[in-house]
Amino acid sequence: MNLTELRTCILKWEDLHTEFKLQAIHPDDLSAAIVSFANLEGGQLIIGVSNDRQVVGVIDPDKICQYVENVALNNCVPPISVAVETLADDARTVIVVNIAKGDQRPHRTNRGVYYIRTASGRRQATREELLRLFQAGESMFYDETPLARLGLEDLDPDAVRQFLTRSGQAEMLSEVAPERLLRSWRLTSGNNPTVAGILLFGREPQQHLPFAQINAARIPGTDLANEPSDRKDLTGRLLDVIDQAMRFLNLHLAIPHRIRGLEPEPRPELPDAALREALVNAVAHRDYTVQGPIRLFVFDDRVEFHTPGRPPNTVDEEAMRMGVHVVRNPHIYARLSDAGLVTRAGSGIPRIVRLIKEATGQDVVIGIREFEVLLSIPRRTRID
Repeated sequence: MNLTELRTCILKWEDLHTEFKLQAIHPDDLSAAIVSFANLEGGQLIIGVSNDRQVVGVIDPDKICQYVENVALNNCVPPISVAVETLADDARTVIVVNIAKGDQRPHRTNRGVYYIRTASGRRQATREELLRLFQAGESMFYDETPLARLGLEDLDPDAVRQFLTRSGQAEMLSEVAPERLLRSWRLTSGNNPTVAGILLFGREPQQHLPFAQINAARIPGTDLANEPSDRKDLTGRLLDVIDQAMRFLNLHLAIPHRIRGLEPEPRPELPDAALREALVNAVAHRDYTVQGPIRLFVFDDRVEFHTPGRPPNTVDEEAMRMGVHVVRNPHIYARLSDAGLVTRAGSGIPRIVRLIKEATGQDVVIGIREFEVLLSIPRRTRID
């Protein structure tokens, strides 16, 4: 930073990326400021400017620079690297602390508090923000979060046995106890089930995670404002929810029969494989920190899947169509893969696009919104 840039910053004053201090501050306050910048997109802490926007400088700049570096190293966890520079304006020296976006996010103070920067200052991260920071840093995934208020008795061993039978792994029952298997799959942590454990094998998943469901509706016409002719809240374990959703779709999509030889041959309006892939994608890749259900709408001209949460990291529509594969909930995804519902090649969206194009001659619509991803599958306008 040079003096011209400094004066421009002072004119603009504090924002999401800039904070001013008059003098060196207490280590707790300084570490909170550094952590808040590192947990988002980085920024600058400028020391030696008063609240009335006057450059007053600091006493003993070298000592303050060393102090700032020590706080960033010893009072921030993990330690944060900062670039400290000094600017001389006449006889007044200003210190500029450059804080990059943390590469080991989330960072916290040595008192155990996670802060994030806001336009008006900083505040403690909410639970949901903290979980997203862990996900963005790939140091933790939400589906492996232990549910401290629950115990192993909230998991159903019979559900594990049914899953192993369904996925062709029944022989494991004679080799490994369900409790050990759940632990190796990271569906339990100590004496607590994880989010993934409850969603896959919990006795009553929605009692603990009420938004982990699919709200399905058949809406006559093409407008969401129309009154549904049928609606269902699909609850239970994830595999059961997927099965219920497929039954709902099959109930409301045409399945005409074409006569071939002596027997009528069913010809679904939309390929089951594409619909199931869309459902599984929604369940496997949704953001479970968002307090809202997956929404499934069957209109006259299309089927819509509304999945809570934006795609992780930098995945956009083009990347999704190309099959870019970033797993948000790896432990849920792994078990769905065991059940034969997903591949690990990231081919889900490209496969849906291809199957729907073959069936209808039309393209699917993908919309990435602020809090959800929309996948819209066109229906055939004419059924043979």
